[in-house]
Amino acid sequence: MSNVISGNVISGMSMSLDGFITAPDDTRENPLGVGGTRLHRWVREMDRTDAQVLDGMVRSLGAIIMGRHSYDVCEGDGGWGDGGPAGKIPCFVLTHRPPDPHDVVAPDVFTFVTGGIEEAVARAKAAAGGKDVGVHGATAAQQALNSGLLDEIHIMLVPVLLGAGKRLFDHVGGQVELRRRWSLESSDIIHLRFEVVK
Repeated sequence: MSNVISGNVISGMSMSLDGFITAPDDTRENPLGVGGTRLHRWVREMDRTDAQVLDGMVRSLGAIIMGRHSYDVCEGDGGWGDGGPAGKIPCFVLTHRPPDPHDVVAPDVFTFVTGGIEEAVARAKAAAGGKDVGVHGATAAQQALNSGLLDEIHIMLVPVLLGAGKRLFDHVGGQVELRRRWSLESSDIIHLRFEVVK
């Protein structure tokens, strides 16, 4: 685990055994969908392994890329408050229609990118200052992977079958070869870290 390469573009998501990162009907009221909070129970009930992995992820993170849906269902009151998914770390939101600047809860955190995943990655890397860029959400991760811009995938594999919801790898444009970096078991989940072979 100590050999994590800095400056990479990494998708890190909690995922059910059947491949879902949210349950059905993810909305502002239920950002993880109906029943989806099970995917993040490990964060609320962390053991030592989980805490070490999460601490390493946060310390290595310099910027985040996300889709507009993630922003819409989680920003502001009742969600991330006056920050993003990791606090005050810069977030680059992929969108076709930026919100009115006056409606943005944390303008010092969120930047809206209309030029696509390549622009978002370039801007996030510049903001990250040599640290990792986290990719938040299925759509952003799929775009980064399909564009050859994703370096690593970190899965927090949760022992539950959701049966439906939003899959992390639904729209992958062909076979992708991965190389396992490391894996760790905690009391509830398995942490899996893979390098995307390019």
